[in-house]
Formats: sequence, structure tokens, C-alpha cells
Amino acid sequence: MERLPRQKYTKEFREQAVQLVLEQELTIPEAARRLAMSDKTLANWVFRARRGQLVQLGNTRRPVTDLEAEVSRLKRELAEARMERDILKKATAYFAKAQLPGTPS
Repeated sequence: MERLPRQKYTKEFREQAVQLVLEQELTIPEAARRLAMSDKTLANWVFRARRGQLVQLGNTRRPVTDLEAEVSRLKRELAEARMERDILKKATAYFAKAQLPGTPS
């Protein structure tokens, strides 16, 4: 299975994700699932927010260009489409096998 490309999150997204955990009292795994992101990343953000260091996170990175953001988005979509294709291939093979005469169902 292909690994998804590394995400780059905006400062506003980080702050809103941390608010889900700190203010709305969601668990980190639940909030991460809702945001479709890694539990570990969100846990790191919450830890830094509690220490007052969330604002400093990502300051050393250079800004992402529009072209880089588009490439990242397209890579993510391609990886998702490949995973869906593989699932459909397996499902098709499974159901085709079940339709063959003389095979136990």
C-alpha cells in the first residue's frame, strides 16, 4: 500500500484542532479522526499548546508556494484513488469467484 504524502498544516488549522481537544473536550484520537489526520501530530500540537509553544511551531519552514500545495493535493488524491482502486479490484475478484459455477459459496 502506498504511503500518503506528508501534510503541511496552516497555523489556523492547528489552532482549531487544538481547540477541539482543549475546549470541546474531545479525545485526541476522536479529534484526529474527525480532522483526518495523525493522532501523534495532534498530540504534539496539544502538548505544545499547553506549554505555550504552538505559535512557534512551523516558523522555521519556508512558505509553501501555490504550485507545491497543488502538487501535494494531487499526490494525496492519487494515493487515495489508488487505494480505492485496489479495494475495488479485490471486491470484484471476490464476487466474480462467488459467481463461478461449481464453487462453494
